[in-house]
Amino acid sequence: MKFSRRNFIAAGALVGAAAVANRVVAAGIPDAPTMDKSTMQPPLFPKSGPNYQPVVTLNGWTLPWRQNGDWKEFHLVAEPVEREMAPGMKAHLWGYNGQSPGPTIECVEGDKVRIFVTNKLPEHTTVHWHGILLPSGMDGVGGLTQPHIKPGKTFVYEFEMKKSGTFMYHPHADEMVQMAMGMMGFLVVHPRDPKLHRVDRDFVFLMSSYDIDPGSYVPKVNTMTDFNLWTWNTRVFPGIDPLVVAKGDRVRVRIGNLTMTNHPIHMHGYDFAVTCTDGGWVPESARWPEVTIDVPVGAMRAFEFKADEPGDWAIHCHKSHHTMNAMGHDVKTYIGVQKRDLARAIKRMVPDYMPMGSAGMAEMGDMEMPMPDNTLPMMTGFAQFGPVEMGGMFSVVKVREGLAANDYKDPGWFKHPPGTVAFEYKGAVEPPKRQTEMPRQPGKGVEVKVVKPGAKTNHKHH
Repeated sequence: MKFSRRNFIAAGALVGAAAVANRVVAAGIPDAPTMDKSTMQPPLFPKSGPNYQPVVTLNGWTLPWRQNGDWKEFHLVAEPVEREMAPGMKAHLWGYNGQSPGPTIECVEGDKVRIFVTNKLPEHTTVHWHGILLPSGMDGVGGLTQPHIKPGKTFVYEFEMKKSGTFMYHPHADEMVQMAMGMMGFLVVHPRDPKLHRVDRDFVFLMSSYDIDPGSYVPKVNTMTDFNLWTWNTRVFPGIDPLVVAKGDRVRVRIGNLTMTNHPIHMHGYDFAVTCTDGGWVPESARWPEVTIDVPVGAMRAFEFKADEPGDWAIHCHKSHHTMNAMGHDVKTYIGVQKRDLARAIKRMVPDYMPMGSAGMAEMGDMEMPMPDNTLPMMTGFAQFGPVEMGGMFSVVKVREGLAANDYKDPGWFKHPPGTVAFEYKGAVEPPKRQTEMPRQPGKGVEVKVVKPGAKTNHKHH
């Protein structure tokens, strides 16, 4: 579905003359595509200009553009949106062009870019182009570098992409509210030389966090620390797309962090090289190997690896409470507590009551429990061997042989070669022998002399 130019004019979306600077008029506004699907859309290959390998956005899409003379033109619409975080839960957020986060903007180093921004929110907004080198008046800080974009108005941003790399966009107006409501997006600038930093598959996702009470739809925007939903592209496991990769591919993963804490992102099965930050490309001589990369607040990191080992490899934030959904911060710990007598008493009044937590929380992963509407279980997701017991910031890198280039369809679960899966030992297991006394070492003991404070001692120098 698309917004037509006629609909914008009918809705009173007028172009601010100060922002346009007499270079464009209302009739020149390009259409603003919108998206209502929450699954990864195919990459958008360039139809003209320098060639590049386009990115794919987990659970997202790339914003189409039009060429108007020397300018590459895009149209963002800031508006209320509904986002499915995973099957069974939707959130009422603010975003761009039908989604939160907004569509990824892709262009090439040296491009002259013109971005129209129409405001359909109930309050004013702006857009800051995070990490982009541009004129001060295009930086998007409301009140400081530009007037605010009032509801119903459209402003134009114009600048040249001076360097390639990975960047973000988000408001710099009522920022606490608007970012807490989901307003953000990725901006990728490809090198003008198609061979520079080339990879076979290029994934992007943004990290954001929300505090949404069970059964409700709107985030609590004043939350500063106690978030209960940690998301990649405003999705939580098991709703996050897998990263599908062909064996032998050179793969890049670009990650942006617009939450209020850092995230150590860990990938199983591989080590990788950190190749890019929002400050630019890391020179090859300065790249460092990792299996976990910490992404600070307000920053971007990219890493690359050669996909030479087939399998289903977990990728996730290594803060364990960030791989859980709809957490309650006041949940008591009952590990080791026997609740049989209490459970019998409660069941007389509440027949469906189930005591949980005496032996850990894993039992929650394989149980279907009654829950409030529009709420996700803390631990969820199933794979070929049973419950995965995860949520939040968790997905799977699926490396397979024989995939065609740019084939991102989910290949299903990995078929492990015989003899390569951990198995139960069926033999006899001796009870562990526990040592009750520390063994005495042969030789002289150590003489310890206690000296009272202030007492004189004889010091001998050897």
